[in-house]
Amino acid sequence: MEFRKSVKTDADRIMEIIKQAQEHFKEQGIDQWQNNYPNREVINNDIDNGESYVLLKDNEIVATTVASFNGEPTYKTIYEGEWITNDKYVVVHRVAVDNKYKGLGLSHQIFKHVEQLCLDKGVNSFKVDTHTDNKVMQNLLKKNGFKYCGIIYVEDGSKRVAFEKIIK
Repeated sequence: MEFRKSVKTDADRIMEIIKQAQEHFKEQGIDQWQNNYPNREVINNDIDNGESYVLLKDNEIVATTVASFNGEPTYKTIYEGEWITNDKYVVVHRVAVDNKYKGLGLSHQIFKHVEQLCLDKGVNSFKVDTHTDNKVMQNLLKKNGFKYCGIIYVEDGSKRVAFEKIIK
């Protein structure tokens, strides 16, 4: 498996995977990634900002994510809890795995690769938020050592559960 920064020519494949995830959420009754989000413009911005990554198996993109070390404005205020640290952190958004490769632990592998990015940059905090109904992601986070920290609200006012992990 190879984990690398995305390039412009990856955008079509990333969007295929995102569309699969959007459909999956819709089928599960989870109001996450609906209403044309994330869309091509968001994905292109992620790539332009150098924050989009892909996971490849046999030179095929099988999963995607965003890893940003530039902070997350919606994390400034947390409700019904608190962050473990106020240090510099990485935030991961838009984790998605191709339907053909679900259940193989690829999201776990993405987290491990992002943790290595953190270690390389001397960053010890890894923060993530997810939809309150996205129990699969919440369980994945807990299995990967993340601790529940509280509630945040994203730009459109939607409630999200927030997690943090200290990387050593």
